[in-house]
Amino acid sequence: MSVTEQITTTDGVVRGRRGRRVMYWRSLPYAAPPVGDLRFRAPQPVQPWTDVRDATYFRAAGIQPRFGVRLGPRKQQEMSEDSLTLNVVAPVTPAVRPRPVMVFIHGGGYLFGTSALRLYSGVQLAADGDVIVVSINYRLGAFGYADFTEFSTPDSPYESNLGLRDQIAALRWIQANIAGFGGDPDNVTLFGESAGAHAVLSLLATPSAAGLFQRGIAQSAPADWGLTVAEAREFARRVLDKLGIAPENANRALREADPHAIRHAFNRASNAAMAEFPGFFPAAPVADGELLPHTPIDAFTGGHTHRVPLIIGTCRNEGALFNKFTDTLPTRPERLKRALSAAGPEYYPRVFSTYPGFPGPEAAIRAGGDYFFWRPSLAVMEAHSRHSPTYAYRYDFAPRLFQLYKLGATHATDLLPTFGAVYEPWSRALTAGGSRRGLLAVTRQFQDNWLNFARTGAPLPVWPRYTEAERSTLIIDAPGRVDHDPDRTQRELWAGVRAPQLVPVGGGVSPTTAGYPDPDEGSEGDGSLLGGIAAEHPVAAGAADAAVSAAEKLSDSEDDDAPDRTTETPAETTDPKRAD
Repeated sequence: MSVTEQITTTDGVVRGRRGRRVMYWRSLPYAAPPVGDLRFRAPQPVQPWTDVRDATYFRAAGIQPRFGVRLGPRKQQEMSEDSLTLNVVAPVTPAVRPRPVMVFIHGGGYLFGTSALRLYSGVQLAADGDVIVVSINYRLGAFGYADFTEFSTPDSPYESNLGLRDQIAALRWIQANIAGFGGDPDNVTLFGESAGAHAVLSLLATPSAAGLFQRGIAQSAPADWGLTVAEAREFARRVLDKLGIAPENANRALREADPHAIRHAFNRASNAAMAEFPGFFPAAPVADGELLPHTPIDAFTGGHTHRVPLIIGTCRNEGALFNKFTDTLPTRPERLKRALSAAGPEYYPRVFSTYPGFPGPEAAIRAGGDYFFWRPSLAVMEAHSRHSPTYAYRYDFAPRLFQLYKLGATHATDLLPTFGAVYEPWSRALTAGGSRRGLLAVTRQFQDNWLNFARTGAPLPVWPRYTEAERSTLIIDAPGRVDHDPDRTQRELWAGVRAPQLVPVGGGVSPTTAGYPDPDEGSEGDGSLLGGIAAEHPVAAGAADAAVSAAEKLSDSEDDDAPDRTTETPAETTDPKRAD
């Protein structure tokens, strides 16, 4: 089976580009532009075209803060509401049978992000893993995660869960078209990080997504994000208040408002809600009783999710990134105390004995990160393992640069091995100080397991299933190992703890409080891990920009090709069984 650059899809012919090792097609529309009367509406079918569509370059990203579309020191992607597109990368070599398909959903708190980031290209995964890699854009912030259905009219309705609906529309496009690119529509693996991981779990909880994928990978999922209808309506009214729109005028005003004015209002309302209720996150799907019968965490704990294999895990130092560069997570003692107050008065005192050194900064950061990411992920592991193959991991590896800045194996660092960043020329700036061999080792662990999972539904045999009896967890490090019930004391602390609600049980409206500045105000970061480090220290900024500049130079020549991973071999063993 061979694939050409020119492919006929259900909507028209698209022309991609052939590189040395891969072919790619960029910004393929999977739904009509959600503009005008389609703003805040469910995705609609694409209007077919008759000419050949040029799919050799990225078009617009969704509406978001400026830092989210920063692709390099002097390079920003265009923003538009017309951004419901996806990208396909396929090996150039002929295949004897349809290839497994890996669909990546980017993170960014459902507030920012783009599939155009070079790190997400999927080139190395496709070329060396012999798979098709698809990455998608979806509506962000207010456009994807505000529920304005209360302000619908018979002639002008609004729908809920638009970002989730976009993801389902993209998966349906894949089912209809991926065979033309050499992919197997019956062998689709979803993988995502942070909000993208939450999207994977949300799709597992969405009845209408049944059959659109066969397995999922959730990396650092804030798994108990999810709103009730009451919370969603309360938050929508807060957004209207920030916009200065009266509820009786909302339907028309929301359709006509400037998109960036809507974004600013949504972000200000979000920051205020997170300040008021630490641990609560408003940019999330709503259990509307239609598309999503239960919040994702309730779907898992109630046994209502799709019976598919799942890999799920977190980074050891999730909270460090947020503590340095934002103040929205409960990584400080007073905020963690408020977050735990909803669970009961006994929990916060137990943190002192469970996390040695608490309330010192390092222990508080670890506890806050565990609360936000590991705690709900544990609930998913336990519940899903009762009926479907489940594999748990923890990412412990930290290059020396990240140790120097006291980030450790923090949030998003696992994206480096996932996409094989170590094989990129610019990665040497990230591994300065002697960490390259370690990053090579953990990259092999990640990719060998992820790819085997995509092909077969199970990682390598050395990684046992997670069960409530054994709690076997792969510790991804250099070298790796398997631990049984790691950090048991901390796990037992979090059992049964849930995130706070915006609207107290029994109804009522919570008072709006002053929040934090809009993310755009005075922000120079690019929203990525590199941008976060750059904001911390000018030396790191220079290294980060040098890395991105190197990537840009490579992009100007052959940005569709990746170095062959066989050209470098790590000294450490990457087999967890041998490593023990």
